[in-house]
Amino acid sequence: MVGRKTALKIRKAHRYLGLFIGIQFLMWTISGLYFSWTDIDDIHGDQFKKEIPKQTSFNNLLGTAQLNLEEPIKNLELLEIAGEPYYWINENNLYNAVSGNKKNEITKQEAIKVAERYMLSDLKIDKIQRIEAVSDHHEYRGRPLPAYEISYKTDENLKVYVAIKNGAFQTVRHRDWRWFDFLWMTHTMDYQGRDNFNTIVLRAFSLLGLITVLSGFLLWYTSSPTIRKINKRTKK
Repeated sequence: MVGRKTALKIRKAHRYLGLFIGIQFLMWTISGLYFSWTDIDDIHGDQFKKEIPKQTSFNNLLGTAQLNLEEPIKNLELLEIAGEPYYWINENNLYNAVSGNKKNEITKQEAIKVAERYMLSDLKIDKIQRIEAVSDHHEYRGRPLPAYEISYKTDENLKVYVAIKNGAFQTVRHRDWRWFDFLWMTHTMDYQGRDNFNTIVLRAFSLLGLITVLSGFLLWYTSSPTIRKINKRTKK
């Protein structure tokens, strides 16, 4: 049987471990509840979008041999920007598929047309601005830059991002997504990229959590009257 001094040490260790990691346990619980009670499609902003638009068909497009290309083609994609067809070549160069002219970047009006193709028609645009760089914690992190940030007049602080180099519709961000992003950060304990489950902090807190639970079981064992009675009977 564990001695009284040892039991007191276990109790003290359990108390301080619980105090130290209790806040993180609370965040894990709150974030887990939020994730289980929310619709991931709503988090992605699907309620603000039209159904996936159909690809427009075009006629009389130029062949690649008619373009004044700067390098051999490795990959090619046909894009629609404001109703016009474009070749996106090698993920770097944009050419008008009818005139053959190279396009360095899209305009704000073209970005608005791209957004209108995807977003619900009753949404009103508040402002549009160009962003050249973002921090590691920005809601547009990890996506092509520069980009246009289009803000809408909504209570959800709705924003849409369109890449400037190829006019590709990138993503939707709104209030619920930002809450999800914050809680996901506290859940994974990756305070940079959000999605790394192998951080030292997460491993340390997981290990401390296991120790806290095990110390709780041990504390129950050392202080349980039933266990004490059983141990006394076995000694007789």
